[in-house]
Amino acid sequence: MIDRGVRRRGVAALLLAAAAWVQPAAAQVPDGRSAPVLRPSLPAETPAGALDNAAVPTLTTLDAAIARAYWTNPTLIAERATLKSVDPLFAQARASYGPQLSLQASHLFARDRREVLPGLFSRPEGFSSTAQLIFSQPLLPFGRLAAAEQGALAQIALSREELRLSEASTMFGVVSAYVSVVRDRAILDFARQNLALLERQYSESRERFAVRDITSSDLQQVETRLAFGRAQLLNAQGALGSSQSLFLQFTGGLPGELAVPAPISLGVPTLDAAYAVAETASPIVRGAQAREKVSRAAVAAARAQRNPEVSLQASGLYGPSNLYQNQLRSTELRSSVVVNLPIIDSGIRRTAIERARQANEADWRLVDAALRETRQSVAEAWDGYRSALESLEHYRAAAAAAQAAYDGAVIQERAGDRTTLDVLDLARDLLNVRTSFATAEANEYLSRARLLGAMGNLEAPKLVPGIAAYDPTANFQRVRRKGDVPLLTPLVSGIDQAIGGALRDDRPSGEDRPIRDPSAGLRNESAVIPIPPSPAPTTRIPPPPGTSPERRR
Repeated sequence: MIDRGVRRRGVAALLLAAAAWVQPAAAQVPDGRSAPVLRPSLPAETPAGALDNAAVPTLTTLDAAIARAYWTNPTLIAERATLKSVDPLFAQARASYGPQLSLQASHLFARDRREVLPGLFSRPEGFSSTAQLIFSQPLLPFGRLAAAEQGALAQIALSREELRLSEASTMFGVVSAYVSVVRDRAILDFARQNLALLERQYSESRERFAVRDITSSDLQQVETRLAFGRAQLLNAQGALGSSQSLFLQFTGGLPGELAVPAPISLGVPTLDAAYAVAETASPIVRGAQAREKVSRAAVAAARAQRNPEVSLQASGLYGPSNLYQNQLRSTELRSSVVVNLPIIDSGIRRTAIERARQANEADWRLVDAALRETRQSVAEAWDGYRSALESLEHYRAAAAAAQAAYDGAVIQERAGDRTTLDVLDLARDLLNVRTSFATAEANEYLSRARLLGAMGNLEAPKLVPGIAAYDPTANFQRVRRKGDVPLLTPLVSGIDQAIGGALRDDRPSGEDRPIRDPSAGLRNESAVIPIPPSPAPTTRIPPPPGTSPERRR
């Protein structure tokens, strides 16, 4: 059982989260009082018209729910901000190609004691001020800075795939919450209908019991089913409340009179086609490839530490001629071309290269693992979709047959050809079948969304045509040149990229490594074989009241 205090804190957190979206507005209710209108705080990059229903507190279509969540879901907005925080890594790497200039100033008090002759001491002291400019400019980094630049690009690519994963998770949550509300409302309606017919059955049974047409056991059977039907109604109400809370969590709006969602187009006719799409579009596979590029750039950076480094350094010093006064000043200017060539490091660089290489080997193998995981998810989602789709017709036929059986049994019971227990059993079967049918319809819809997510296509712009799409590259294009020095940065970067490429002894950092998994070419086949539909049920005409089976024979 959940502790009541924990439950209260959870409800309070949900209410606070909902309140965070509400801003006071001048909406008027019929009695003249002002009422708050739901106005989500949209991010600065939200395009005009991206959310036309921003002030509408209820949602009625799946497209509106997806559009609202796409631009207002806090988790998704936070992931976009996280990606923006990674974009400046490229500008930082580019900034290393440019000059570095620093100013160092000091105000010094010096007091010394020196023995100039035995027993005779000199005690100079005084204040002095010094200013120094230090300038450095890399000329030939020999691949060091190029590796950092490629690593930044790979890290940004990885963050973009993580954003796609977050978006797919959010969109699946929206679809799941929407379909769950539709399903649970239907189940609640079925439970109410079931309770209504049980109450009607109970009322009729009491009248028949009063005239001794049925026994007390018959009446108690109806009472049992009636109490159970009331419990089922309460459970259905609780399930609907949970679905509605999830709807609010993912969309930031309340479910209105929800329309039946339009079917989701998969865009692939076969499992093989789904595999092909997933291998190129899945954020799991592409994220693993980006992570491998990050560690591959780390290998290149470690190997570059074995190379020489050429830089231009200069300094200017303005200070006193000695440390004990500020009256006599001196100026010093120094400039030099510095070549740093590592010779002996007792294996430090070699072990660093080996460590980076093995880490990259692990990431390379994880690309194969990501491909296997993606194929398994696609196959599982495909079979779930096919089984759910094929079973719908059978559920539909079962629901129609159960309804006909119950209607006929009611008439036969009044004629004395059916017992009360028979009617109650058929009422229970009707509720179970209708509930299962509603659940199967929801599962079939969710299986489509799950398959799209496994393929990497569960994205709002692909689900809702015409929706304003978020551009993850816009912020990158805005900040990518922030660290560049005109003419100088492109020149040094081009030289370092060329030298780094000539010295590199593995695949270039921008290319994907080949798949080494021997099972990469294997394909699962769907295990779902359609079962022919059942023959159409023959409609039996119920006997007229008062006709017994013996009399008919």
